[in-house]
Amino acid sequence: MKVLDSFKLDGRIAVVTGGAGKYGYQIVEALAEAGATVYVASRNRENNERKLSPLTETGYDVRVKEFDLEDYASIEKLCDDVYSESGRVDILVNNAVLRSANGYGDTTEALDRSMRANGTALIHISRLFGDRMAESGRGGSIINIGSYMGILGVDYNLYEGTDMCQGGAAGDYFFHKGGITNYTRFLASHYGAAQIRTNCVELGGLFNNQPEKFLENYCKKTPLGRMANSTDLKGLIVYLASDASVYMTGAIIPLDGGYSIK
Repeated sequence: MKVLDSFKLDGRIAVVTGGAGKYGYQIVEALAEAGATVYVASRNRENNERKLSPLTETGYDVRVKEFDLEDYASIEKLCDDVYSESGRVDILVNNAVLRSANGYGDTTEALDRSMRANGTALIHISRLFGDRMAESGRGGSIINIGSYMGILGVDYNLYEGTDMCQGGAAGDYFFHKGGITNYTRFLASHYGAAQIRTNCVELGGLFNNQPEKFLENYCKKTPLGRMANSTDLKGLIVYLASDASVYMTGAIIPLDGGYSIK
């Protein structure tokens, strides 16, 4: 196989959770452009269909499903529905996240919601799809979307001169992104014999019209001098989903413009 052919995803079935956001959209777009059929799952089906319509109108095979991280039965239904329709899943991208806590001092109820959706639900969906991938004997790829906040502490200097993060950062996000980092290593070990690869992308900040002072602070701390844009993630996603990375598993890969190297 020629090297460029190893990046092709023709005939592959991918499931992406939370595909309507700025990172999610480019994940879906990348997989579809590489040839995969992509199932996109989130709580708001109508919103997903509307935001992803440019891809379906272009002719890409993108199919929208509804599921809720806080509802384990809906996760099970998602898995059953996709397998019923397509008979296989080759790629799972754990991208969805629930931001229920708004700061360090938020309520325990908000933290409980976060733990359920970003902890137990992540384990549940990975296990459901991972077990079926293993049973198929065809291998597969699980891609976890992490954050530099899973490998670094909070830097309050980023928010100097803004009204952001006044009550302290939401520590649960750091907790869960740290958890997904090491859970990636667990999954890589657990499913390795079945040729299922699991890798984690530690994302940096994405440009989303943040206050000018925040942008200035962030870009000064980033060697490449900017935040991520609407295409920066696409190449890495296709690489991890495809046979181009067939011997890579358990990798924790920063994609942050160099922010985490200091």
